[in-house]
Amino acid sequence: MDECSDERGRPQRCMPEFVNAAFNVTVVATNTCGSPPEEYCVQTGATGVTKSCHICDARDPRNHHGAAYLTDYNNQQDTTWWQSQTMLAGIQYPNSINLTLHLGKAFDITYVRLKFHTSRPESFAIYKRTSEGSPWVPYQYYSSSCEKTYQKANSGFVRTGQDEQQALCTDEFSDISPLTGGNVAFSTLEGRPSAYNFDHSPVLQDWVTATDIRVTLNRLNTFGDEVLNDPKVLKSYYYAISDFAVGGRCKCNGHASECMRNDGGRLVCNCKHNTAGDDCQECQPFFNDRLWRRATADSANECLPCECNGKSAECHFDAELYRATGHGGHCRNCADNTDGPNCERCLDNYYRDPDASRCLPCLCNPVGSVSLQCDDRGVCACKAGVTGEKCDTVA
Repeated sequence: MDECSDERGRPQRCMPEFVNAAFNVTVVATNTCGSPPEEYCVQTGATGVTKSCHICDARDPRNHHGAAYLTDYNNQQDTTWWQSQTMLAGIQYPNSINLTLHLGKAFDITYVRLKFHTSRPESFAIYKRTSEGSPWVPYQYYSSSCEKTYQKANSGFVRTGQDEQQALCTDEFSDISPLTGGNVAFSTLEGRPSAYNFDHSPVLQDWVTATDIRVTLNRLNTFGDEVLNDPKVLKSYYYAISDFAVGGRCKCNGHASECMRNDGGRLVCNCKHNTAGDDCQECQPFFNDRLWRRATADSANECLPCECNGKSAECHFDAELYRATGHGGHCRNCADNTDGPNCERCLDNYYRDPDASRCLPCLCNPVGSVSLQCDDRGVCACKAGVTGEKCDTVA
């Protein structure tokens, strides 16, 4: 059974499965260790302790830490991770690193989760955008210095009446401990009042929509010992992330239960309910009897066909007609000399052939007839002294 209709065949809201949209998708990192090979040391948190040091080498499969490791299968027993260059190479505020994930299509994002292989950064931000070329919009800030770094108050929620599309800033995950394995999970709807009425909140429906996610790492967490400029200390500070996950659903506005690759290899919704577009965001041609709407739990809001009495395969939505009649489909290019929003009448100076559904020209004589419009039998109204069906005979 198609999930987009119930057991009786009636349309109902449907949606693709919930997935990690980032899994095995390539992340573009603006900085990665290993070119040229470089030494890094593991932070123990204890000063004066000999640090365990290793080599990051992009050419060596056993010692490289490329961006592909951000979204591969995250196995606790055999951890893989992406890693930046160290503080010795200048990786610290105001220098930033961007990790950019291109999802290939709009998704409804539920969460973004990062698992750090080092300590979590002191300051970093998550951004999103909703189409290629559109501006990056802040999603969430993390910092123990929210005001100073991001000019944002430290806050965990949006107050009722405030802009629900504003990015918040929190210091909750900015402590230097744990030194490894710390998680950060950003929930797109947490702390936003309209989340409880999501179906009827276009603001939040837009807020969770993203085609791309970017993590910007702004400031490393340190114990303050970097001021001594000891190379071994500087080599122990760097960014490393073992998992970058994005939980969500392929965005289909409630009109598809799956996304698939089209002929061009692009991810698109397999649209139902007479909808069309990559995200099922419009009605199919000729299904414009009412405005497109996303499906809700209460209604599938399927697109309905125009009624053109078999005389046209083209129509557009007419808001004025919809207000007047409850049907907004306005037919175009009516055939067989018909006219009207539904091709329901004959063109001026035509009449309906009683033996067929087409309209025939009246052909009233312009000199002898009162009007060029005939009656429903094709008979013209004649001036005085003129006769004949077409008013073309002098009496």
